[in-house]
Amino acid sequence: MTKINTLMKYLWLFSGSIALMSFGACTSNANKQLESKDSVETTALDSQVTDTVHTSQNSLDWNGTYKGVIPCADCPGIETTVVLNPDLTFTYTGVYQERDTKVEDTGKFMWHNNGSVVHLMGKNVNMKLKVGENQLISLDQEGNPIEGPLKDHYILTKEN
Repeated sequence: MTKINTLMKYLWLFSGSIALMSFGACTSNANKQLESKDSVETTALDSQVTDTVHTSQNSLDWNGTYKGVIPCADCPGIETTVVLNPDLTFTYTGVYQERDTKVEDTGKFMWHNNGSVVHLMGKNVNMKLKVGENQLISLDQEGNPIEGPLKDHYILTKEN
């Protein structure tokens, strides 16, 4: 009977050892999968690094005349012309359709730190515009893109 007890003890120890090794292998594979996932996520984040060298300010031919008709609350639209000059001055003209109203202004503009947004500041004009390839996109006063069904109407196109 003692031989059977001894054999049973060894069998239990052997089974326990197998179970522990199996558990260790699963944990090891799980760690390798996590490490691999972390590596992929790190690589993905690294590829999304903001390019601070190439901005609209230094990479695009931004100076020139931009035109478009932007939405108006109490008229069909505002025929808008913005001229950006290389000396950081601007000219703004807004003609309200079906009304006898025209707004003209000149002043200086500044580039925001990210180099993609200009801020026009004149006597009557205080607006932010994102500079894109041959276009200016109107932004709200906080510098956020205008959302909603009319958002595509807030784009001024550069004339050649």
